[in-house]
Amino acid sequence: MGSARIAVIGAGAWGIALAIQAARAGARVHLWARRPGTLSSRRTLPRLPDVSLPEHITLSADMPERADAILFAVPTQHLRDICAQVPPVAPMIACCKGVELSTCLLPTQIMAQVHPTVTHGVLSGPNFAHEIAAGLPAASVLACDSAAQARALGDLLTTPSFRLYASDDPTGVQVGGAAKNVIAIAAGATIGAGMGENARAALMTRSIAELGRLSHALGGRAETLSGLAGIGDLILTCTGGASRNQTLGLALGRGEPLKAIMARGGGVIEGVTTAPALLELARTHGVSVPIIETVALLLEGTIGLSDARARLLNRPVGQEFARHHA
Repeated sequence: MGSARIAVIGAGAWGIALAIQAARAGARVHLWARRPGTLSSRRTLPRLPDVSLPEHITLSADMPERADAILFAVPTQHLRDICAQVPPVAPMIACCKGVELSTCLLPTQIMAQVHPTVTHGVLSGPNFAHEIAAGLPAASVLACDSAAQARALGDLLTTPSFRLYASDDPTGVQVGGAAKNVIAIAAGATIGAGMGENARAALMTRSIAELGRLSHALGGRAETLSGLAGIGDLILTCTGGASRNQTLGLALGRGEPLKAIMARGGGVIEGVTTAPALLELARTHGVSVPIIETVALLLEGTIGLSDARARLLNRPVGQEFARHHA
């Protein structure tokens, strides 16, 4: 049997890293880019300029006609349009995190609407693109409705330095992936405002209960949020120096206006668009999400930093884990 054919749609930092990882796992890789002409003579691309693409990665502006798996590494708000351009020739895996603003749909739900006849999955976890590209040790989760399908697709990308665990809870995995960007803004603002490490740790921990409630309401499992796609990704995004969402939160906490922070650029900051979409989703399902709500109101300018602090610190203190009796 020949090597697997993997198509990666999107040549940003994460798409490049996934393409390199797929090549590392022995696959023949088709990397789609809007502007393939940006490939340098050293086979580097602008979003990861220190990493050279292996020769068996083909960079092209053409969509793949054959593949064993198609990975989408594009911003969630562009997923629908780009997915519609890709022929449904293989299982499609969302490698983006967020919620579509216009519909409040998760990435796999978007793909299922566009191409209902193929398998859909999601890859998510605590992964900075530059570290994956460099081959540093990491782990992630690949989730499909079928655990067996998730395992088979995960095996196409797994190597000793990049361990992919299988899950049959794509909803829980996607809630974790989307919400961690929002929580990271809150965590950054906590540090930026001088509230300290204790406050950040408490906020991160309590957010897991919040995300578990939301996952359950959407048909996922709360315990998924205790794994790599939940607490794992949350730890990385709330504490890692390369986290754009945490960096934005730090600046907000120091009193910088959102408009000025966004004007500096530096890539897509998913938490800014995800916060209002997640809040709407939670309200639709009657789920209490005080941390997400506070971030959304702070970003839209409805409340200031002092109000945000008061909203979270003045909440009633209850029992951490309620007992459930049969």
